[in-house]
Amino acid sequence: MGIIRSRLFVLVPAIGLAIVFLAETAVAAGRSEPWQMWFQPAASPVMERIIEFHNFIFIIEVLIVVLVLVLMGYIIIRFNAKSNPVPSKTTHNTILEVAWTAVPLLLVIIIAVPSLKLLYYADRIEEGEMTLKVIGNQWYWSYEYPDHGAFAFDSIIIEDENLEPGQPRLLSVDNSVVLPAETNIRLLFTSADVIHNWAVPSLGLKLDAVPGRVNESWVRINSEGDYYGMCSELCGVNHGFMPVHIKAVSKADFAAWVEQAKQEFAGENSNAGVRVAKADTRVR
Repeated sequence: MGIIRSRLFVLVPAIGLAIVFLAETAVAAGRSEPWQMWFQPAASPVMERIIEFHNFIFIIEVLIVVLVLVLMGYIIIRFNAKSNPVPSKTTHNTILEVAWTAVPLLLVIIIAVPSLKLLYYADRIEEGEMTLKVIGNQWYWSYEYPDHGAFAFDSIIIEDENLEPGQPRLLSVDNSVVLPAETNIRLLFTSADVIHNWAVPSLGLKLDAVPGRVNESWVRINSEGDYYGMCSELCGVNHGFMPVHIKAVSKADFAAWVEQAKQEFAGENSNAGVRVAKADTRVR
């Protein structure tokens, strides 16, 4: 029994350290890297809290696994036929029965409290500095900026043969979502056809875009950079070709981009039929 315990006490911390090491070395700039383990680096307050909550749950899970392994090892060694030729006829133990009922209940409460706090924190923001409306289509995204002249544009995946050096495959789009860093942004989600899901892992964003209703969330991007995601709800044959590319810039650069975008996308709404036909040609 002593040998088993000593090995467990060495093995479990070693596994934990290995995971932490891999997590620290997996540095991805707003997207996952080949063979990456753990999460993408947190780029928003919500994602920071998600990772903290995950690590908290992970510790509890490890402790439970170690406890179960120790108990199983003790039972196997202490109560096998050789060590215990005359088995006990005990059928009830009040202390044990209370313990294995109360301890799981206590664990559920310990997990539920921070879980609900995180859920409400990620749900919505009372005082947003700007609003972005996200519309899912088969199979591309449309974006509207209602607080900046209500201009809108579509964001469609760039085909492999049209990719430029440095553009990631299956994640690059013709029109990126430009947002200011260090700004509380209200996000509104809806759909023009079927259920889609707008997900950006490094920002802790993943919410359904449902036809006929508007879902709400928020984001505050910690720093400038490029952040990638994709549709995470099976929405049809081209579900795998609906990437999200957010380009976070300074507030001054965002203001300059807005003025440019107002002119660039002034006639975007009048070309809806052309855009839909263009997207349909991507069926594979």
